[in-house]
Amino acid sequence: MSRRNSSPRPPAAAPPQDLRLYGHHAVAAALANPDRPCRRLLATSNALERLGSLARRDGLEVQAAQPRELDRLVAQDAVHQGVVLETEALPPRRLEQVLESLPAQALLLAVDQVEDPRNLGALLRSAAAFGVAAVLLPERRSAVMGAVCAKAASGALDIVPIVELTNLARTLEGLKKEGFWSLGLDAAAATTLDAAPRHDRAVLVLGAEGKGLRRLVAESCDLSVSLPISPRMESLNVAVAAGIALYVLAPAGSRA
Repeated sequence: MSRRNSSPRPPAAAPPQDLRLYGHHAVAAALANPDRPCRRLLATSNALERLGSLARRDGLEVQAAQPRELDRLVAQDAVHQGVVLETEALPPRRLEQVLESLPAQALLLAVDQVEDPRNLGALLRSAAAFGVAAVLLPERRSAVMGAVCAKAASGALDIVPIVELTNLARTLEGLKKEGFWSLGLDAAAATTLDAAPRHDRAVLVLGAEGKGLRRLVAESCDLSVSLPISPRMESLNVAVAAGIALYVLAPAGSRA
């Protein structure tokens, strides 16, 4: 019986403290990230060949596996592409450390209470594509940065620095002292993004679909902006809106 027609099944439990990443891009980026603790790589021969030297990382246990063996390690709808990596969550980043290393021209992305891991992963992917220096997330009511998020991020989870915050509104106020201008994306805003003033240091602030930005977070933004769209549609998916806005705001040379 094919996997598509079989009854739903949970994946086999991962060892304590472990996180299972799957898919070539997510696994390759994790293996290439020296800050990512990696324990065991399970892969088909073809997947191992595709990973090349990344699969020879120091201290990494490598185990050959058949596709059906890998099927049992991930959720039923997961597309593992012949590779599963047992790893751990990335160590937390401090905002102060990130700010110290930023150039004079920098773009940050603040994501307020986006709880869907696929949306968060897509946001991270766009952030990496358009040169975002760091992504800011509230510690509470944010999507879990696990396997589903990592797969949707296509490697960006291990490329873009991510900072988890206790108070996003307060952080935005503090960033003003560092020369950052914050733009809150709001479908009802009168000012469109393309008409907004440009600054060398900017923060794009996005809220959850439906709810939008929380009041205090919105009030902490310097300006609310919208993306003009056809009246036939009420709104855009948050990840799609982020991709468009980041393209507009991307620092010079970030797409070179």
